[in-house]
Amino acid sequence: MALVLTGRCLAQEATPTPTPTPSPAPYSVETLAALKKLQQAALTSDYAYRQVAHLSNNIGPRLSGSAQAQKAVEYVAAELKAIGLEVQLEKISVPHWVRGEETAALVEYSGMAEKTEQKIILTALGASVPTPAEGLTAEVIVVRNFDELQSLGRDKINGKIVLFDYHFDKQMAVQGHGGEAYGQAVKYRAEAPSAAAKLGAVAALVRSVGGAEFRLPHTGQTDYAKDTPKIPAAAVTAEDADLIAYLAPQGPVKMHLVLTPQQLPDAPSFNVIGDLKGSEHPEQVVVVSGHLDSWDLGTGAIDDGAGVAVSMQAANLVQQLKLRPKKTIRVIAWMNEENGLAGGKAYAVDHAKEIANHFAVMETDGGAGHPLGINYATKKEAKWLFEPIAKILQESGAGILNLAEHPGADIGPLTKLGVPGFSPIQDNRTYFFYHHTAADTLDKIVPRELAENAAIVAVTAYALANLEQPIPR
Repeated sequence: MALVLTGRCLAQEATPTPTPTPSPAPYSVETLAALKKLQQAALTSDYAYRQVAHLSNNIGPRLSGSAQAQKAVEYVAAELKAIGLEVQLEKISVPHWVRGEETAALVEYSGMAEKTEQKIILTALGASVPTPAEGLTAEVIVVRNFDELQSLGRDKINGKIVLFDYHFDKQMAVQGHGGEAYGQAVKYRAEAPSAAAKLGAVAALVRSVGGAEFRLPHTGQTDYAKDTPKIPAAAVTAEDADLIAYLAPQGPVKMHLVLTPQQLPDAPSFNVIGDLKGSEHPEQVVVVSGHLDSWDLGTGAIDDGAGVAVSMQAANLVQQLKLRPKKTIRVIAWMNEENGLAGGKAYAVDHAKEIANHFAVMETDGGAGHPLGINYATKKEAKWLFEPIAKILQESGAGILNLAEHPGADIGPLTKLGVPGFSPIQDNRTYFFYHHTAADTLDKIVPRELAENAAIVAVTAYALANLEQPIPR
């Protein structure tokens, strides 16, 4: 009896476990219902496809400083006004590099037929300086990587053309890690010309950074070191890199190379900005964006007409469904992502006093492949805020949430300042087949998959614009 009484006393004296206070729901019932409507509307609309078709087919390549880039600015501004957004053009200064003639041929190698040459398919890298007008002829030295270059030293490199035969990891890419494979290889496109120039090379070639071998050269920006002479730089096709690497051990291989690009004075251009004003907190901004410029070989459909189009579609659908975001949804078509990032950098400077009111920024710049979910660059503990979005997107196979470090190049200056960043996770297994090539054209876009990307952007943007609490920074 005594033991029972003691047990009862202990039970009465024990401190009860407090019931945790539930966190408020991040989204209202009305917002969740609106997200489902946006998703369904995006999946059944061809607005985004019509926009990217016009940018790609009617306007065409849009390299910074070109007439086509300016035409695209005017077109997107007019389209955003047509759907009822407050539009402004924010002036920036952009590089104006123009591609010229680009030819190459092997003029001496083991076993060649007399009085012949063998054509090499290549394309100048962005910012490349020209060869002499008549071209240059020199022996080609093949290296696999920077370490091999350094091991040869100046004596063997001076006066030569250096080919960096670093292979894009196709196996990694086809397993869904194209971005990682690109990151490994692209440093050669950026750094190889200056590395070769430091040892006296007269030109630098890089194996194209891409995953398919259709004898397509892949262009892209090179990054000359300030303390090193600038030498002509080009990307050769994977097949031609293999050819030269095959011939080089058999004896000297000489190439005649002609590149005639021009670096013109910087040109005026614009970021296009369209605001759908928030009903309760118009000063707080949720950005959706893509970059309007493209390389000049193709027509910039997947890189990045698609990103601009799905961003336009996000605002268009909110307007069509007569929804009222609490915060402002801002559509931005960035200029100069490809060869300078002038648009993203200028925006961060021009809006420095408003950074605290940039609630979130989103960029789509990974093509138009089937989306798998959302990359979020925030504090890890913020994930629960995005789970209701992912649950809705799961209906179209896009329910993955991935903590990412770099959600986009143009929004990079903003995310570095602490603004939460987002981007779609896209199937990129074939993206680097066509990236920065003449084959970046409208036919590479599957309309249904583009609509799925539009659904991700519209749903995420509207959700963030109605999120009931701040995202931890």
